[in-house]
Amino acid sequence: MNIEWIRNLRQRQVLVFFVLLSMTGAGSELGPYFIEEEVERGSFVTHLGKDLGLELAELSTRGAQVISQGTKEHLQLKLQSGDLLINEKLDREELCGSSDPCVLHFQVLMEKPLEVFQAELNVKDINDHSPVFAEKEIILKIPENTPLGNVFPLNNALDLDVGINNVQNYQISSNTHFLLLTRDRLDGRKYPELVLDKELDREVEPELRLTLTAWDGGSPPRSGTTQVCIQVVDINDNAPQFQQQMYKVKIPENSQVGSLVVSVSASDTDSGDYGQVFYTFFQPSEDISKTLEVDPMTGGIRLRKQVDFEMTTSYEVDIKATDGGGLSGKCTLFLQVEDINDNAPEVILSAVISPVPENSPGIVVAVFSVRDADSGENGKMISSIQEDLPFLLKSSSKNFHTIVTEGPLDRESRDEYNITITVSDMGTPRLKTEHNITVQVSDVNDNAPAFSQTSYTLLVPENNSPGLHIGTVSATDTDSGTNAQITYSLLPPQEGDQDPQLALASLLSIHADSGQLFALRALDYEALRAFEFRVGAADRGSPALSSQALVRVLVLDANDHAPFVLYPPHNASTPCTELLPRAAEPGYLLTKVVAVDGDSGRNAWLSFQLLQASEPGLFSVWAHNGEVRTARLLSERDAPRHRLLVLVQDNGEPPLSASVTLHVLLVDGFSQPYLPVAEGARDPAPPDALTVYLVIALASVSSLFLFSVLVLVAVRLCRRSGASSLAGCSLPEGHFPGHLVDVSGAGTLSHSYQYEVCLMGGSTSTNESKFLKPIVPNLLPQCSGKEIEGNSTLQNSFGFNY
Repeated sequence: MNIEWIRNLRQRQVLVFFVLLSMTGAGSELGPYFIEEEVERGSFVTHLGKDLGLELAELSTRGAQVISQGTKEHLQLKLQSGDLLINEKLDREELCGSSDPCVLHFQVLMEKPLEVFQAELNVKDINDHSPVFAEKEIILKIPENTPLGNVFPLNNALDLDVGINNVQNYQISSNTHFLLLTRDRLDGRKYPELVLDKELDREVEPELRLTLTAWDGGSPPRSGTTQVCIQVVDINDNAPQFQQQMYKVKIPENSQVGSLVVSVSASDTDSGDYGQVFYTFFQPSEDISKTLEVDPMTGGIRLRKQVDFEMTTSYEVDIKATDGGGLSGKCTLFLQVEDINDNAPEVILSAVISPVPENSPGIVVAVFSVRDADSGENGKMISSIQEDLPFLLKSSSKNFHTIVTEGPLDRESRDEYNITITVSDMGTPRLKTEHNITVQVSDVNDNAPAFSQTSYTLLVPENNSPGLHIGTVSATDTDSGTNAQITYSLLPPQEGDQDPQLALASLLSIHADSGQLFALRALDYEALRAFEFRVGAADRGSPALSSQALVRVLVLDANDHAPFVLYPPHNASTPCTELLPRAAEPGYLLTKVVAVDGDSGRNAWLSFQLLQASEPGLFSVWAHNGEVRTARLLSERDAPRHRLLVLVQDNGEPPLSASVTLHVLLVDGFSQPYLPVAEGARDPAPPDALTVYLVIALASVSSLFLFSVLVLVAVRLCRRSGASSLAGCSLPEGHFPGHLVDVSGAGTLSHSYQYEVCLMGGSTSTNESKFLKPIVPNLLPQCSGKEIEGNSTLQNSFGFNY
């Protein structure tokens, strides 16, 4: 009974098989359906009853069943629920290998009445495999004289996953000699290359060990590592060079096993073992190793097994040529398996116009035609270029095309375009051809020079040597050629500029090519402290474009003026003699030396010093304000005449100085007549203009001061009419605070001082005296040298008459 049932079942399956063969293409299509790999057995795919539009009872009555291609039943149909389930765990890599997408075709058979539905199940890849390197250690031998930028191919990692779950990136451990680049193959796979970034030195570091890491694009990403050992050698300096870097070969899928695919050839200019070349596949995949083999001596590549277009349409493999010294070169073999459509389209380039002006839209840059030796659908072609380029592809006639600019180009943003012309036919599978043309963009003068700064400030010391380089202005132009060549010039002053009458051409010059500024003559800080001007930069385009920048020059002061003594005057015809009462107390103010300095700042800070004295220790000079005071009490043994030499020195580097001589006459009292003793006739000197102005100013101040003194004397005389002797006079106690005289202008002093003046009044018999305290400015008048007449007129130590 069972044997008979089995026999009927086999006959029934054979009948179904022949019915299916006779009905290939009949019926409707279902799906497609999608499911991830590695799902558990019994996982739900779809509700087949609903997709067929049948009730559950109809599925059973009509004898619905699922028939899979091949020997394995991957799917099962539950007639009770109408669900299509996974019959066994699916491994996409086992089912389809590297093919993507992975599609399982199956049929749904209805026996009553007989009806067949075609369906397919797409098995989606999951990231269940990590990248794996075939070798745990990659050894590279690199000579130490290898030029920078040399590329060294590395073994790529293999990942059984496809798409984004395949290897997406490579990383190398941190080092100072190499960079890592990730390249793309035509089939979408990625491979790493080492680029020499810093010269190797075998004597310093004979070996480098790096870690190469491959990352896939899954979530989370998986990685695999291998060690890269770089051995630095210093003898073999010529690596094998292939005649071409890319070998593209097409073979029909019915090529016989053992047939020659292509012969690659590399040459090495070295001699001996270093010139002998051996050929090997570089990091071949498992599929490549099973399909192709290379002769290590001749470079001939032959088929190891028959290729199948339905399984693999193309192969890509790197061939490495290694000489006896360990140096290697690499080329790529791209093997395309042809199906029925065995002629690819051709691109015939008629003309390429390059360069193209950047401001010219609608310019024709290329004219080409296409042709295909095939006929029918296989001979129909579609041409295209990249969509992200500013070019349009236009068809002028049958199979003739032109490429024109879509709009104005900008050379400053991009000066070269690589246009890929892609031509594909309509055959199955479609064949295409790519042709690359390069279009250069020529420059147009559309960018003006731009200064690195809108304004420049230059510091120049005064008394500079003529021709001194004081600074440089710089401008750049983003154009090229003559349009970027810049000429610098000094611009005439504009309305509103500082000091438009300034003869700029007599002060400065500019180097037309470099922008260097030079001082034509020595600058004087006291005459010209600062000035501004404008510099222009113009390119040599047509028309020329230009820009300008403001330059401010500051002249730095130098200590080139010695102090000038205003008081006592050195050019007076009669020497000035100061009167000193013998009753003067220590610290008595005898006079004050007043000086100015034409410089400024520290160079105008003055200090005073008693250089010589006829009586050492009797007088002292305050260093900061030039006041000459007595240092001790006078005695009868002191000489009646004294001569003092005072040195005035500024604070510059190096310091400059001047000296003045003071004559002092000791008197018993201011009531005694005094006649100045001439020390010899002197040649009259022309009065200095600054001194004349100061004398006029001091005379005015003195007049006002004398008037105030007279009023004050009258008031004091009324209040102190009982005073009758000189002993009743009081002298100032203590010393005045010292000040450093800062002369920042011509003849201007920065401080005022107070002085006690003791005035003698009344008759000679009573010797009445009064002390007044007027406020006296520190600008002292020139000594007049007049005689004292009578006892009612007094001349003080500063030359004032009361």
